[in-house]
Amino acid sequence: MPVNERAQRALRRRALAAAGALALTGLFGAFAPHARAAADGAPATPASAQAQAPAGSRAHVRLPEPTGPFPVGTTTRHLVDTSREDPWHPGHGHREVMVGFWYPAAHAGWRTAARTAPHMERRAAAHFGSPGGSGHLGYRVPAGAVDWAATTTHARVDAPVARGAGVRPVVLYSAGLGDPRTWNTSLVEDLASRGYVVVTVDHTYDSSEVALPGGRLARSVLPGLAAKRGTDPGRVLRKAMKARVDDTRFVLDRLGDHKRRLSLPHGLAAAMDLRHVGMVGHSAGGFTALQAMHDDRRIRAAVNMDGTMEFPGPGGMSSVSREGVDRPFLLMGTDAADSGEYGRQPSWKALWQHSRGRGGWRGDVTLTGSEHGAYTDAAALLPQLARAGVVRQETVREDIGSVRGERAVAVTRAYVASFLDRFLRGRDDHLLDRPSGRFPEVRVAR
Repeated sequence: MPVNERAQRALRRRALAAAGALALTGLFGAFAPHARAAADGAPATPASAQAQAPAGSRAHVRLPEPTGPFPVGTTTRHLVDTSREDPWHPGHGHREVMVGFWYPAAHAGWRTAARTAPHMERRAAAHFGSPGGSGHLGYRVPAGAVDWAATTTHARVDAPVARGAGVRPVVLYSAGLGDPRTWNTSLVEDLASRGYVVVTVDHTYDSSEVALPGGRLARSVLPGLAAKRGTDPGRVLRKAMKARVDDTRFVLDRLGDHKRRLSLPHGLAAAMDLRHVGMVGHSAGGFTALQAMHDDRRIRAAVNMDGTMEFPGPGGMSSVSREGVDRPFLLMGTDAADSGEYGRQPSWKALWQHSRGRGGWRGDVTLTGSEHGAYTDAAALLPQLARAGVVRQETVREDIGSVRGERAVAVTRAYVASFLDRFLRGRDDHLLDRPSGRFPEVRVAR
C-alpha cells in the first residue's frame, strides 16, 4: 500500500491519537484546519473559560468499574526537572511534568476518604472537549457536546494505602501522541485494584492539555506545528519520542530519590517496589514503553498497545527495533490495515527478530475486529455517546472497530494484567501461552 494512502487511512481512523510515523503525517493533515481555532503551542498560560454548551444539556459518560479486590486511591503531583529545559519551549524554563499515582487502598480508609477523583481535572476537561482538544480532534466527538468534567473515576483522592501485603510492583503508563495521561483510566484503575502502583505520566505540550499549578494550562504544540508550512513530521516525532523517554527516566529518578522524597499519601512511597518496574503504553506511548525499556534497565517488562516504532524517511527504524531488548515485552495489535501481528509491521518484526538473551520472552496478540482506539477509554465511552446520539456509529466503528466496547475493555485489562503478573510478580495464569476460550476474539501470534 503506498505511503500516502496508508497515511490517509490512519488519519481517518485515529487522527490525534495516532501512533508512529505514518500516523503523525496524517495527524498533521488533520490538525491544519483546526490550528488557528485551537490557538495551541504557546507556553502555559492561565486557563481561560471555554465556550461550551450549558452543562445540563451536555452528555455524560461513565467509566467501567475496576475488577480487582482492592479499592483504589489516587493522587497527583507536579514534578520539575531542573536538569533540562522544556524541549518544546527552550528558554522558557525547566521541564514540568504532571504525574498521577493510582494504588490499592485500605478498605476502611477508602470509605472515609474525602472525595472521588474526577476523570479529568476541570480545566483539562474543558480543553479536551473543546475544538482544539483531543476529544474533538482525535476522536471526533462534537466540541462542547460532552460534560467531560462530570465523569468520575472509582478512586478516592489521597486514600490511605492498603497494608499487609508488602511492597508492590510499579507500572508506568504513557498515553498516545496528543492524548492526556487520563485517557486510559479504565485500565489504570483496574491495575491498581489488582495491587499495582500505577504512575501515569503527562508529556507536557505533547498531551492535548496539562493542568499545571497556578491555574496554567499547557496545550499541545502539535496542532500549531501541523499548520506550519514546511514542518518535518519525522523531526517532530523524534523530538516527541526523546521528550517522552526523558520524562519517563526523570520520573523513575524522582521515585527512587531518597534525598528528595515525594510528599505522598502515608505509606505510598514505602509501598513502591522499584526493583520490579514495568511500563505500558498505547500508540506513541507503546513506542515510549519499549524505547524506555531499551534505554533504561530499571524497566523490567513492557507492553506496547498498537504503537509503531519507526520514523518517517530513510533510516527511520528506532534503536529499540534495530537492536531489540533482553527483557520481556508484549505487543498488542489491532485488525486495522496498518497493524496486526508482528510479521505485518516492519518495526515490530525487527524488534521481534533482534530481541534475544535471558529473559527475552516475546508475546504478540491481536484483538480481532478492533481499530486503534480499542485499547483506550474510547472503547468504554464512545459507544455510550453513540447510544446518546452524540457521535455516529460510523465513528465508533472507525475508532474502535466492530468489536464490542465492553469486550475490548475486558481483553485489554486481562492481557495486560496477565503479562505484568507473570513478569513482575511471578504469577502465571498461562493466558498468553495459547488462544483462550474466555477471549475468542484474541489471536495469539507465534
